[in-house]
Amino acid sequence: MNRRTFIGTSASAVAIGLAGCAGSAGDDAESPESDDAEPTTEPDATTTAPPEQRYTVMMAPVGDVTFEAVPETFTVYESGYADMAVALGKGEDLLAVGNTGRFYTDHYDELDGVTVASEPTQLLGDSYAIDRELFYELDSDVHLIDPQWLINNGFGLEQSDVDGVTEDVGPFVGNTVFRRTDGWHDYRYYTLYEAFEKVAQVFQRTDRYEAVKSVHDDTLATVSAELPSADDRPNALLCFGASAEPEQFYPYRLSDRGTNKKQFRDLGITDALAGTGVSGLSTNDRGQIDYETMLSVDPDSILLRGHEGKTRQEFEDTVVSFMQDHDVASELTAVREGRVFRGGPIYQGPLQHLFNLERFATLYFPDQFSGELFPRDDLAAAVRGEA
Repeated sequence: MNRRTFIGTSASAVAIGLAGCAGSAGDDAESPESDDAEPTTEPDATTTAPPEQRYTVMMAPVGDVTFEAVPETFTVYESGYADMAVALGKGEDLLAVGNTGRFYTDHYDELDGVTVASEPTQLLGDSYAIDRELFYELDSDVHLIDPQWLINNGFGLEQSDVDGVTEDVGPFVGNTVFRRTDGWHDYRYYTLYEAFEKVAQVFQRTDRYEAVKSVHDDTLATVSAELPSADDRPNALLCFGASAEPEQFYPYRLSDRGTNKKQFRDLGITDALAGTGVSGLSTNDRGQIDYETMLSVDPDSILLRGHEGKTRQEFEDTVVSFMQDHDVASELTAVREGRVFRGGPIYQGPLQHLFNLERFATLYFPDQFSGELFPRDDLAAAVRGEA
């Protein structure tokens, strides 16, 4: 599944990849998209597959990508896309992720028969660079990566590198969905399940997508019905501080509609920074806050990222214990009332989201939720294609 079997993208899609979509939707809206448009690419003269075997997947920013065979191996940057592929039963075909330290796989242990490649390659090299030649060495059939992410984030890659990999190795199909704060992302955003559906189309496994989505929809409906009223739901300050004894934090905006915050939106957890004038972590804004700033906001809860490698008990024995003994942090309502939690992963896909929805529902609302909130057997059967 390389340049001999990948047909290509339309001319309009190349223009989108270079310049983005003018007049696209902002953070809180989805722009229109048609999945019914006919591909404008002329078949390559060397193509031998009959037309009825070809299919096209449309996803911004690349546009129409036409395949004449279903790809087998794949590479991702955001590990949420790896989780999407695992949810389609493709976990063993993963070759590489952007940052292996942010790819958490423990939740697969609870799903019978659901597996993932044990040691995927890491794309990120020394000094936050990505070697163009690594894509050639991996020889992935498809790259589930937003090419604009690679070009605009200081990895040392340019449009010509993306074009070369597309031509010589395999196409890019992906959209930066984990956050919505990048100024260069002036084209359509996708929700978690919209992006997941595109990946299902790439691998021609929409039946498994529908089965996983059914578990998600049933679980979300059950959780939503049991939530306390909006007035009884706490707000949260989401921030990054990886030290076991943190003093400085990078704030995120919980109101950002990126996919890694979906579980908080599902639970109606509001942004403690709303109306405070404190901005959030993004490509262009790396400002930090301290405990004095936190105290001026005094959030109902604190969600601290950078600690997913710890168990809940390890987190409490280190970070929470330090905050409880700190002169200023100990005055925070969230610290006094025991609502300082690990903040969840930077990237997440549909399987991890279900586990995180369960995790935070039971942490925030223990009177309403306990134990398992979705059937593991049903989810595993959906992934295996047996639902």
